[in-house]
Amino acid sequence: MPRLTEQEQQEIIRYLEADKPLPDKYRFLLFEGKREVELVWNGKSSEVCTIVLPFQVIEQVDEPRAEKPEDTSLQLDMFSTDSRGRQLKGWTNKLIWGDNKLILSSLKNGPLREEIERQGGLKLIYIDPPFDVGADFSMDIEIGGDTFTKKPNILEEIAYRDTWGKGADSFIAMIHERLALMRDLLAEDGGIYVHCDWRVNSLIRLVMDEVFNDSNYLNEIVWKRTSARSDSHSYNHIHDSIFFYGKSNKFIFNVQHNPYDPSYVDNFYRYTDEQTGRKFRVSDLMAAGTRKGSSGQPWRGIDPNSRGNHWKYTIEKLEELDQEGRIYWPKKEDGVPGYKRYLDEMPGVQIQSIWTDISPIAAQAKENASYPTQKPEALMERIIRASSNEGDLVADFFCGSGTTAAVAEKLGRKWIVSDLGKFAIHTTRKRMIGVQRELKAEGKNYRAFEILNLGKYERQHYIGVNPNLREAEQQKQLEEKEAAFVDLILRAYRAEKTEGFITFHGKKAGRLVAVGPVNLPVTRLFVEEVILECRKKHITRVDILGFEFEMGLFPNVLDEARAKGIDIAPKYIPAEVFDKRAVEKNQVVFHDVSFIEVKPHVKKNTVAVELTDFSVFYSQDSIAAAEATLKDKASKIVVEKGQIVKVSKDKNGIVSRELLTQNWTDWIDYWAVDFNFESKREIVRVKMAPAAQETLDGLDSPQMQLEHYEEVWTGDYIFENEWQSFRTKKDRSIELTSVFHECAPGRRKLAVKVVDIFGTDTMTVVEVTVGGKK
Repeated sequence: MPRLTEQEQQEIIRYLEADKPLPDKYRFLLFEGKREVELVWNGKSSEVCTIVLPFQVIEQVDEPRAEKPEDTSLQLDMFSTDSRGRQLKGWTNKLIWGDNKLILSSLKNGPLREEIERQGGLKLIYIDPPFDVGADFSMDIEIGGDTFTKKPNILEEIAYRDTWGKGADSFIAMIHERLALMRDLLAEDGGIYVHCDWRVNSLIRLVMDEVFNDSNYLNEIVWKRTSARSDSHSYNHIHDSIFFYGKSNKFIFNVQHNPYDPSYVDNFYRYTDEQTGRKFRVSDLMAAGTRKGSSGQPWRGIDPNSRGNHWKYTIEKLEELDQEGRIYWPKKEDGVPGYKRYLDEMPGVQIQSIWTDISPIAAQAKENASYPTQKPEALMERIIRASSNEGDLVADFFCGSGTTAAVAEKLGRKWIVSDLGKFAIHTTRKRMIGVQRELKAEGKNYRAFEILNLGKYERQHYIGVNPNLREAEQQKQLEEKEAAFVDLILRAYRAEKTEGFITFHGKKAGRLVAVGPVNLPVTRLFVEEVILECRKKHITRVDILGFEFEMGLFPNVLDEARAKGIDIAPKYIPAEVFDKRAVEKNQVVFHDVSFIEVKPHVKKNTVAVELTDFSVFYSQDSIAAAEATLKDKASKIVVEKGQIVKVSKDKNGIVSRELLTQNWTDWIDYWAVDFNFESKREIVRVKMAPAAQETLDGLDSPQMQLEHYEEVWTGDYIFENEWQSFRTKKDRSIELTSVFHECAPGRRKLAVKVVDIFGTDTMTVVEVTVGGKK
């Protein structure tokens, strides 16, 4: 550290005594290694998230590679398969729903990191973060011939506020921490591409220089994403920037080529092989310098010194090339022979850093998923081919419509992708099922993928419990937070707090209110305890509020309660309860649980499922509010109590309503069946308590403890997606009865999952007897 002068020391003391910040010059005098050029923003911190949360597998999707056991030879070289060719072992691709900061931290610091390293590490990351200040997670949903704008939920709103709440400062803070986590997750020979546009490209470049070091900067790729537009005030923005950095100087890079320009081919590949029809050009057989072994002697009557040059090849090699038909012999006697270079053997023109040959997605393109930020598959194909090899692991933590996953699968790469939006996860799920079907039809390899979340554990993080506290301190803090949380829920539900009950927390309009656990779904045991207290105290009307409800809980448990004279109304706690302003304005709406009705069909040792009803109670805005605020000759689509209604006002101020959801099937975008539910337990790996962890032999106390994880059953089961029907942009129809599935005789549970047009999952479970009487 440079020696401070006495005057400088006195000046520092005066600043400290006056409780004033030190001038910037002292940052460089007091702290060694401080960068002289540095990006600074309000709230900058070097701290990076270290939270580790267990990943929970909620669904596995694997298109059967064969319908008969004898047809399962395909893909056995990749992994073990069952009798229908469904994957049993090996890497399973991962589609993760949740906050990517928590996902990245859990991947980097948790047990899944070991699995990533066993695959050779993460070789490539591509991200397309929300660089548009207007990108607020709203989604346009097509309803018949109209478009409804689905508002973001509270978690998506908070993500938007975290990104743009304080303008550029909050955007840089958001992306800086995530890039730091991505850097640490990348393999040493890995690379990262960050996609942005003119709004934030200067900021992104500076942040990446700081996180990855400017010495690892490789390229700014300019992608011309659109053609010219009309703007009289400035040059039009018709390109995006994609920054390419390596983790180190050992990055993977495979040179990519484009075909030659037709005019170049016409000028240089002017000859055509008479036998094969292949185009070729002729290169001189002579070149400066004599190769080792060259005799310098005449060949076929041609003097090698005729031009003051020497043959590139030995006479033996020339004879060999001539036998292969590689020597071009001109028809004129005074012509000089040459070497044939065939056009179809040349790689083409090496691709540079300006990409003008990849067009945006056409409206009618097969790959178009109608997702606002979707990028062309050709763009991702170029990036993935250039910076990874077959079998490598690639990732995208702002996956949107799933383009990275789709292209990675087609190119034989493994993948991890994530997004905060449920609609993005659902769009990607449908797209990847389509990719599996496409590859199956072509007889190509593909891997199973699983859908994971951190949801049940994110709430604990969300209400502010510090996961780094000791267990007793965590429990105390959790109890305090839960008490405050219950008060918040009751206020949002406009219920009055009650005392003297075991399971109930409040009352509203003659009904008692039970608030489910903060960080767990409402379980059968919880409902049974509510029923027990109802019977003891002669309570007949109950509302149960929960973030999630145990899969398969409804409608059976409600029927059981009704048989005992108890009316139970389960309701979802919306994410908006965390928004104090929404609570204060009484804008929080608690939705009734959606219900699925199905009918199993059993024929001998086969079973099929018919979807017979789907009830939805979602609301967004209200008809009354739309009618009151609409201007003449305007319209608005609202959702009220599960009905999508278009409210219009004509030029005379006359209001009309049009019901867009004519049938319950209009709400369904996708549904799937697991024909043997509860056959695969949901297992998570959690850190073992310190007392249960091993210690190192030979060390005195206190010993350093090794970090170990143990497998724990969550009490849930993985939904194994065995059949599905869903709407696509091209085909809006949906089947309402599954195929007949062959099963072993006996009693079994069937699970049916429905995803509505907003991307929200609902599930029901039914029991059937196969191969016998019901």
